[in-house]
Amino acid sequence: MRRRELVIILGSAAMWPLIAEAQQAAKPARIGYLGVAARDNNLNPEAFLRGLRDLGYIEGRNLVIEYRDAEGKPERFPALAAELVALNVDVIVAGGGTLGALAVKQATKTLPIVFLVGDPVADGLVTSLARPGGNATGLSFISTELTGKLMEMLKQAVPEVSRVALLLKPDAAPERTMQGFRKEADVAARALGVHLQILEARGPEDFDRAFSDLSEARVGALAVLVTGAFISARQRLVDLAAKHRLPTVFSFRDFVDAGGLMSYGPDQPDMFRRAATYADKILKGAKPADLPVQQPTKFELVINLKTAKALGLAIPHAMLMRADEVIE
Repeated sequence: MRRRELVIILGSAAMWPLIAEAQQAAKPARIGYLGVAARDNNLNPEAFLRGLRDLGYIEGRNLVIEYRDAEGKPERFPALAAELVALNVDVIVAGGGTLGALAVKQATKTLPIVFLVGDPVADGLVTSLARPGGNATGLSFISTELTGKLMEMLKQAVPEVSRVALLLKPDAAPERTMQGFRKEADVAARALGVHLQILEARGPEDFDRAFSDLSEARVGALAVLVTGAFISARQRLVDLAAKHRLPTVFSFRDFVDAGGLMSYGPDQPDMFRRAATYADKILKGAKPADLPVQQPTKFELVINLKTAKALGLAIPHAMLMRADEVIE
């Protein structure tokens, strides 16, 4: 064998590990995404995808996302979570709230999970915010204190109101968490000097009954603690509030964009973009147990003046000045 040929062969052999490493690096990242509503009826998956793009991930090039959505039916979460686990993706993003995150956590003890939920400690997803432990971490975007803030916003927008209601989905989270929301709403209502009525709706099929109860109780304003199952039916909720001429505050701004009066809560797109950074960290080798649960850094108040005018409601100037966005 000629010396030149031997050098080429040996040189090629030395390159084999590098070639194998490059091939491994070229393997696309695979993310499982579990949502509660179809992508075309929910902006959050798109915000997550934009976050991934900002980090250099492009679907069809170096990224594959396996989407599964419950179509507004949380009872489908366990089966859908099992599907994603069977696909053996690199990380699962639970974007369907607490019930979706719990379903994924029950389906796997090994695959990394990034969740977006209310209170992950109370929900049993992590041992603490600073040290999650296990295979799950993520973002906490709604705390029990938010219900008190929703009550305050209603009283500020409608100072003369004496009876307010809180609409929630009773099985949206473990009972301990839901009791926290009810208690906080009651404490806030007492402090504001208003009578509180709590209404429950497990899904859109309960909306008509809930609003009928509101009318009978002569409630003057409504707060809606949004959960994933309500998102796909947000237009119906907004329309019912308009039909019953109820000033309504929602915890997600999607409802104000759809015609609701106002919203107060974390910047949802920002939270989902931040979830993309956690997925990226995990794809690069970080362990969920070592990534502290992040909390909201930005809350926003959004007011729809067109809706206020339709209700014959004059929003106080001071409140308008505080708003992050006013839709006219």
